[in-house]
This record gives sequence, structure tokens and C-alpha cells, in this order.
Amino acid sequence: MRLKNMFKKNTYISLTENSSKKPEVPEGLLKKCNACKSAIFAQDVKNADYICPKCHNYFRIHARHRIEMVADEGSFEEWNTDLVTRNPLHYKGYEEKIKMMQEKTGLDEAVLTGSALIHGIKAAIGVCDSRFIMASMGEVVGEKITRMVERATEEKLPVILFACSGGARMQEGIVSLMQMAKTSAALKRHSDAGLLYISVLTNPTTGGVTASFAMLGDVILAEPGALIGFAGPRVIEQTIGQKLPQGFQRSEFLLEHGFIDRIVERKELKAVLSKILSMHQKRDIPIAERQQQENEREAERKMMSAWERVQLSRRKDRPTGSDYIKRLFTDFIELHGDRCYKDDKAIIGGIAKFQGIPVTVIAQEKGRTTKENIECNFGMPSPEGYRKALRLMKQAEKFGRPIVCLVDTPGAFCGLEAEERGQGEAIARNLFEMSGLKVPVLSIVIGEGGSGGALAVAVADEVWMLENSVYSILSPEGFASILWKDSKKAKEAAEVMRLTAEDLKQMGVVERVILEESDLTADRMGRVCERLSIYMGQFFGVYSNMTEGELMEHRYARFRKY
Repeated sequence: MRLKNMFKKNTYISLTENSSKKPEVPEGLLKKCNACKSAIFAQDVKNADYICPKCHNYFRIHARHRIEMVADEGSFEEWNTDLVTRNPLHYKGYEEKIKMMQEKTGLDEAVLTGSALIHGIKAAIGVCDSRFIMASMGEVVGEKITRMVERATEEKLPVILFACSGGARMQEGIVSLMQMAKTSAALKRHSDAGLLYISVLTNPTTGGVTASFAMLGDVILAEPGALIGFAGPRVIEQTIGQKLPQGFQRSEFLLEHGFIDRIVERKELKAVLSKILSMHQKRDIPIAERQQQENEREAERKMMSAWERVQLSRRKDRPTGSDYIKRLFTDFIELHGDRCYKDDKAIIGGIAKFQGIPVTVIAQEKGRTTKENIECNFGMPSPEGYRKALRLMKQAEKFGRPIVCLVDTPGAFCGLEAEERGQGEAIARNLFEMSGLKVPVLSIVIGEGGSGGALAVAVADEVWMLENSVYSILSPEGFASILWKDSKKAKEAAEVMRLTAEDLKQMGVVERVILEESDLTADRMGRVCERLSIYMGQFFGVYSNMTEGELMEHRYARFRKY
């Protein structure tokens, strides 16, 4: 009996001990999210493009995995695998660290370079890998990127660079610093050759990488929530002795402040890259002149006073710039920011196709709802809006894309902050640069064309107006207030100012008046868009066959006559 009781007791102890032990999980089966701290299956993370299925946190991706996600299967060809990392400072243990990183990652250095197809379009591609000394940029990283860009320039290939880095590599000192200048210089030559560079910013992108190749893209994309900045947040906090605000230096912060074009989810990245690449493919055949004829007879114009047309141009249900973008163009990719301060929503801009031809579209946007009106500042652009427009125009010039500007503004925003940031200079700079653009420029007044705020996107080869739009030195209220000291005489001022489309056509200020429907709204704009499509096709046919010299001379003469 005694032995039996001892056996029971030992059995109980054994069972208790076993039950207190944590179950053993096969190695690599589970992964801990560094954001929500949840335990998640590694395979689920992989299947979700390395995104936490519980909190949507983005995990960092190995360079080869990144290429698998965006490149056509089997199309990647690796370049520059024969470079050897040196130790210019004779830093103790550096060679051993490099060797250990090479064995751990299977990479020769912190960036993987080569070429690949993305939906059949060939591009040079570089991907930084944070596992390799936080993808810091030493001599070999800079050399690999530079050689890739040089080869892309020689082979006339676009470049796509995925940045992920802690910055310059401390162990290589000044040699690392020089890579910033070297990579930037190579990209300048690539840019001067008229070639496309897409920069994709991932978490984290900091230091010397941010201050060189990462921020030099013709188009800059970013993953959601990525840390992007020159000085890291810890360094800034230590320097200024203050806690940084939530979201500071994240992708969303940079988008709001005008430094990136858009934030792209991983699942959409390949499609977005493919779309941008297709917009920039070189065409061997010049744009053919389109000779479409309008078959309908022009209706008799309804007699209407100038003030009535002013009222129509301001109607809240009148189509806005974004409505025309949706109806006239396909494959529109909106690009954001002025690269100086902010993204101004009063100006929408990006790349699109018109009848299969890549174009740059810039529209002044008022919005329709009260919330949209406020976000767009009622269509009154700030300096950063005009700088964004100019940035996109210069990009269009580089790639030989025609430019279409849709004008609809009461005028440039006149406020304290606009003056502080140089409203006058921004408008003047647009006039200066637009006069010499080497690509066709068409501006269409679709609503209000108010003063210098409208002219800043209307220095064009031709300016057109919709029938019930207006274009003037300032508003009728402002005109009456200045000259007659009575803003209530706006109706009389409108008749004096000769601001209607027909008046301006007779004066030679605009080349074409587009007939409208009797009640033009976003739901009733089909006929207007049909007419615009026909005339725009004819415009591109004529002006795209002009030489650069002919274009600039024609535009100069157009404004010289006034």
C-alpha cells in the first residue's frame, strides 16, 4: 500500500512538472510583431506581404524578397557582385563584422543591384537590406548604386531604388560621406539624359541616404508608416530637449509637408510601378496629327450678361478640375508636394494618358462639399501649390510630355502665411519658367480665372475658355472696390471689365471658346468633354510636331503681342 501511494505521488509530481512547462514551438513557426507585440504565424506574415495580419504593421523585407514581390518571375539579373569592402579607417573588427554579415544575409553588401522586368518593362533596380549593418552606406554600397545608375544611363533604362538605411557608415568615416555626392552626381547624369528615377522609401530611411539618392526621385513613393528623415528622432530629442509629436518623420508627415508624391501599400506597389514606368516609355514614332472633325452644328449662343456668366462660373455644382481629369484622361497618377514645405490641395497634379499619349495634368481645385472647399482653400493656391505645379511642369519637360493646365481660381491666396512663404516669388517663378518650357502647354479656363493666381498656370501655347467661364485682372467686386470705392457695384464692373470668354476671344487673349450645355454640372458634362477631346487631339497633333525652338518662339510671340 505504501509503495502504491508513493507511486501515485511521484506520478502526480511528474504530471505537474510537465504541465508547468511551456509548450515547445518549432523554430521559425511564430513571429512577434514589434508593434502590437502579438505572436503571429510566420507563414501568415509572408502570405500577407510581410505585414502583421493583426495590426497592419509593416515588417522589413529582405532584398531578394522585395525583388520577388515587384519583378516578373525569373527576370532579375544581378549586377556588380565583385566589389570588396575595404577598411579605410583601419577600424578594429570591421573586416570580421563584414564577413559575419555576409554569412548571415547571403549578400556581399547592404544593397542588391541589377535589372528586372516589371510587367514586361525593363528597369535597373536597387534594394537596400537593413540586415546588413542597418543598410548603412559605405564605399561599396555607394559604388554599387553608382555603377547601376551609370549602366542604366548607358542602356537608357529607368532606375528604381528601394531605400532603407540608418545613413552613412560610421566605420568608413569621410569615405562614406563622399558616397552621398557620388550617387547624387550619377543620378544627375541619368536625369540629364531624360531618364526616369523612382525612389521608394521604406522603414527606416535616414541620415546620408535621405540627404542623397533617396530624395532625388522624379517620383518619390513611400510605404505607410515608414520613418523618413535626416536626423533620427532620438538625436533630435536629445538636441532640442523636447518630445517629438506623434507621427513626426513618418510617411504621412512627409506627404502632408510636400516631400513625397504618394504612399503606396505593398500589395499595390508592383501595379503602381508598372503604371509609372509605362507612362515614361520612349516612343520612336512622333505623335500623329489628329484630324477629327466635329460633326455637330454649333448652337446659337444664348445671350447672357457678363455678371450672369460670373455667377455661372462660381456655381457650387459646376464641374471642378478633378471632374475633368476623370472624364478627359485615363490612368491618372496623382503626385504630391512641392519638395519645400507642403502639399497644397488647391492644386492637383500628376501623370495621365490622353488618347494613349502620356501627359502631365495640373488642375486648380475648389472642391464641392464644404469639407472639400476648406481642404482646397476654395481653389486659392498658396506658394507651395504653385511650386508643386512648376515641379511637375519641369518633370514633364524632362520626359517630353505635353502639359494640360485646368484653370479655376478666384485668385492666389492672400494671407499672412502666403506672404511669409513668398507668394509673389512663386507666381513670378512660374511665369518665368513656363515661358521657356520645351513641351506643348495648353491651359483651359473651366471656371474662374482670377488674376495672377490664374496666369501662374496659363502661360501656354494656347489658352481656351469654357463658354461661361471668366478670366480677369481681379474679381468684379475687387475692381469696383478699388476704382469706384464700392464693392456693391460688382455687376456694373463685370460689364466694363470684358472678362467673358467671347470678349477675350475677340481681344485675342484666348484662342478658343468651348460651348457648354445650358446646365453644366458634373453629371452633365459629357458633351463638353467630347468637344474638348476633339480640340485637344488637334492641339497635340499640331504642337507636338513643332521643334523646341518653334514652341518657345511661338509662346514668346503670343505674349509679346500684348
